[in-house]
Amino acid sequence: MKLVIGNKNYSSWSMRPWVLMRHVGIAFDEVQLRFDFTPGSAFYRELARFTPTAKVPVLVDDDGFAVWDTLAIVETLAERFPQHALWPAEAKARARARSLCAEMHAGFGALRQHCPQNLEASLPAFGARVVAEHAAVRTDLERIVAMWRDALAASGGPFLFGSFGAADAYYAPVCGRIRTYALPVPHDVQSYVDRVFASPGVEAWVRDALAEHDFLDFEEPYRASREG
Repeated sequence: MKLVIGNKNYSSWSMRPWVLMRHVGIAFDEVQLRFDFTPGSAFYRELARFTPTAKVPVLVDDDGFAVWDTLAIVETLAERFPQHALWPAEAKARARARSLCAEMHAGFGALRQHCPQNLEASLPAFGARVVAEHAAVRTDLERIVAMWRDALAASGGPFLFGSFGAADAYYAPVCGRIRTYALPVPHDVQSYVDRVFASPGVEAWVRDALAEHDFLDFEEPYRASREG
């Protein structure tokens, strides 16, 4: 299989299936396309080989069959590799995990807008300003804290539904935002963030992101360069 992704430093959507597959040991070849949203760019030309949506990530099977959208990719992987238990075994926990992923998939627009993924950067001053100025960001954070605490309490941890699974992969980019912008979360939630970042798949993704040494100004609302 191939997994088509964008820049690891910036692409939160690409991060989700990549870290999940890497964590559980599903083999794949990585096809990385550098973000360039100029009409007719190499990014769009290459992506058109795999998907009509012009978006990453895309999972491409051995015979060239493509699956796009992160939820569709995760469900496809869960069907194909049931031995990896990407979803919880118990029916209600599985339904709740899917609910959390769907909520992430469709929601938290304020957090996405004001705190875009940037794993290489450290932007605590901007994070403090965003939290102070945008009530919608505070609301998003409060909801994330509540749902994580509920899931961890029900499962007993160390991850949202016990072992690392689809829900943790889905929220790994949020953990990255909390770290990049030093967003205020309770100690127990910060401990969960630290566990996610210490997990093998996330650790490998972040290592690659830091090695990119790429700067895309259209992804950088708070910096004029990597130096600040």
